[in-house]
Amino acid sequence: MIYLILAVVSSSLISIFMRLSENHIKNEMGMFMVNYALCAVLAVGFMERSSMTTLLGTHDQYLTVIIGIITGAFFLGGFLFLKYNMKHNGIVLSSTFMKLGVLIPTIMAIVVFGETPSIMQIGGIAIAIAAIIIINIEKEPQKEDGVTSIEDTSNGGNKKILLLVLLLLGGLGDSMSNIFDKIGPSDGKDGFLLLTFFTALVITTVIVVFGKKKICKADIIFGLLVGVPNYFSARFLLASLGSLEAVIVYPTFSVGTMVMVTMVGVLAFHEKISKQKGIALGLIAVAIALLNM
Repeated sequence: MIYLILAVVSSSLISIFMRLSENHIKNEMGMFMVNYALCAVLAVGFMERSSMTTLLGTHDQYLTVIIGIITGAFFLGGFLFLKYNMKHNGIVLSSTFMKLGVLIPTIMAIVVFGETPSIMQIGGIAIAIAAIIIINIEKEPQKEDGVTSIEDTSNGGNKKILLLVLLLLGGLGDSMSNIFDKIGPSDGKDGFLLLTFFTALVITTVIVVFGKKKICKADIIFGLLVGVPNYFSARFLLASLGSLEAVIVYPTFSVGTMVMVTMVGVLAFHEKISKQKGIALGLIAVAIALLNM
């Protein structure tokens, strides 16, 4: 259980550190580059010899390479949209929709891998769709003086679409991990994790170099702060799956992260949750739990 608790804390810290970085960093892509550089270093440091052998010398290493590269691109896209959404939709809704991306691998498991959803999973899909509708039909109230409101938007429709894009990218990233688990080499998980982070590192490095924008001290500091929980969130989640049933791990990980981020968003960042969005967030928590049962 300790690994699962650490996974929840690590996942929450990613969103919290990214939210804290908003008023300090000068080069957002530089922060991401430092983050993925640290993740790649940690991935190498924790890689087992069997994973390195699978990555470099076996006949099916191409699966690890291909899926790892695609996943890295989705991970980076999800990070960029998470950061952008936090500026316009707040840490609470952004992190919640990132977690709601579990809809994508669930649907893929049914359509691609022929898995039959349980009654609870079907209920979870229906509840999640209802929550999305509730959030998107709510009118945007005016901003209150001195208080940051996650409902304050000038282009409400466009900014809500950003949440759906975030859901899609987060879900596709999770789906690639599921695909690797289904068809990739069983001892290649560490190699897959390394390639995922290394791909994102290469992309961000190219963007930083061609962007010719200097990286300041704050970019490096927050990149390191995000990178540590970013890597260990994945690492601890894998460790918890080795000691607990998935039916316990996934609902606890998703809902636990959402609850922790919501508490920090309200208490530390003074984000306001309307009654309607509060209901929607509650429905999403139920949906995430049902989808993973």
